[in-house]
Amino acid sequence: MTAKGKEAVTRFQVLERFGDYSLVELQLETGRTHQIRVHMAYIGHPVAGDLVYGPRKTLHGNGQFLHARTLGFTHPRTGKNLEFSVEVPEIFKKTLEYLRH
Repeated sequence: MTAKGKEAVTRFQVLERFGDYSLVELQLETGRTHQIRVHMAYIGHPVAGDLVYGPRKTLHGNGQFLHARTLGFTHPRTGKNLEFSVEVPEIFKKTLEYLRH
């Protein structure tokens, strides 16, 4: 936390463990810049592939192994709750399969 920092809340649950790596589900109560990356690094479990907040040696992929499965917000004009979901990227599926074996 910094003197100029704003409150940020991230809840997480470990879904699977793979030795040095874990698959986690995160739920944000706030939406701060780099929130997930900073919080995970702070507790000693940086996001795989994050060269800024994590170690240089990590899983090989196209950047951070961070995926927003579902995003939602309240529309500012209509007040309607909107939610969008997308499938897990193929590189994630392949990496999880690799880690499981």
